[in-house]
Amino acid sequence: MSLPRRAILALPLAAPAFAQNSAARTLRYVPQADLTVLDPVFTTAYISRHFALMVYDQLYGLDSNLRPQPQMAEGHVVEDDGKLWRFTLREGLRFHDGAPVRGRDCIASIRRWAARDSIGQVLMSRVVEMKEESDRVFSIKLNRPFGPMLEAMAKLGPPALFIMPERLASTDPNRALTEAVGSGPFRFLPGERIAGARAAFERNPDYVPRPNGTPDWAAGPKRVHMDRVEWLTMPDPGTAMAALRSGEVDWWENPGNDLLPVLRRARDVHVQRASPLGTFGTGVFNTMHPPFDKPAVRRAILRAMSQEDFMTAAAGADSELWRAGVGVFTPETPLANNEALDAVTGPRDIERSRRELRDAGYNGERVVLLAPGDYPLLSALAEVQRDLFQRLGVNLDYVVSDWGTLVQRRSRREPPGQGGWSMFHTTWNGLDGINPGVMQYIRANGQGAWFGWPDIPALEEARLSWFDAPDLEAQKASARRIQRLVMEEAPYLPTGQYFGSTAWRRGLEGVIAPIYAMWNIRRT
Repeated sequence: MSLPRRAILALPLAAPAFAQNSAARTLRYVPQADLTVLDPVFTTAYISRHFALMVYDQLYGLDSNLRPQPQMAEGHVVEDDGKLWRFTLREGLRFHDGAPVRGRDCIASIRRWAARDSIGQVLMSRVVEMKEESDRVFSIKLNRPFGPMLEAMAKLGPPALFIMPERLASTDPNRALTEAVGSGPFRFLPGERIAGARAAFERNPDYVPRPNGTPDWAAGPKRVHMDRVEWLTMPDPGTAMAALRSGEVDWWENPGNDLLPVLRRARDVHVQRASPLGTFGTGVFNTMHPPFDKPAVRRAILRAMSQEDFMTAAAGADSELWRAGVGVFTPETPLANNEALDAVTGPRDIERSRRELRDAGYNGERVVLLAPGDYPLLSALAEVQRDLFQRLGVNLDYVVSDWGTLVQRRSRREPPGQGGWSMFHTTWNGLDGINPGVMQYIRANGQGAWFGWPDIPALEEARLSWFDAPDLEAQKASARRIQRLVMEEAPYLPTGQYFGSTAWRRGLEGVIAPIYAMWNIRRT
């Protein structure tokens, strides 16, 4: 029988030394949502990406200057005018099941990842052959050069390229893996997983960090100082805040901006802006089924929406914490531009938009809007969308579930009335909006595109033109064309940019906050 909380607090403070040491070497983390998908290729959910950074490893890691650095790879050589790449793996790399990491594992992992990733698909369109030359060496032969090869391998935005055993990497990329065996710094403990409550990990004793360098985002040596990491799901922000302030947990990934003043006043809590590039929102249309199979209907919704409304709901009334007037690319990065931006900055008129919606061919079809009840920020965005639809007279079915269920349902391609969907909202780290190579949501090649599956040949052609742009000015021209087409075709709603924070106990040092890394952390 468990003791009441008051009785627990009344127990003597002294505890056996082994128990104190165990607690000191356990990191307790409150993630953004429950972990429901273990496969980092099958989903673009960040919670699965965070999971993969612990369990798997990458051939190259991205540093804070957005430069790829060797990680699993010892290095590479490029021959034949950029059409032949040869990679050598570091010695001593082993999967959690004890098997060595080989070139064939890397090749199979690249194939599976590329089937679902935007930059990966372009890479594979140029691949003539991928070959294992020895256990530690593999090569990629191309029919023409592919400049962002290392950027592709170091990509952090989901789905990122993680190396898994060939037997797992050979699985159909459209079927989610339920087994997680990597070579990363932590091992997943599936027997301790409690849906909706907890996921647990232990330090991988066989992990060999890079021998030199400085930990910097996903680059450098991944040295683990914690024996155990526990992810404790707490959908209620008040519960998470109380747990952080009391020391029951060590790190809270994404406290809401409305709670930051309280956390900043807490003596033992450190609050930090999570990413210098912020986060931006996208309202994703299912373009396969009515009514959003019609570009004019989507365009009418775009002309009716207010980025200010979405960002106020997401980040609060303090306009220093968000930005409206945001286009396709992350603001203040080289490809950000003002092309056709009046589609989101022009005056709003709800009656005009109701007429435009009718004229566009909306005939009262039921719209299934998905919302995550356990993810406050995305729930707030969905509520703004719900209100907009109601004011526009849309026949709405507002479906609230947990985020994990939503992530699974959004992969269904059936019509909305048969278990599918019409729209959902999600957010992206600013790192995922810096160029067309990493931007999942502007893929427009139909069945090969991201969720929503837009089939817009002109947009896809503009996206692909960026890969062959010879200089920055040519890349900017591609970016302007992409933004104009997005504003015309409206495959999704750009809902603005906000700046979130993360918070941890002051007893921790070495936290790599921008990518939520679990290595490098130690207690002072």
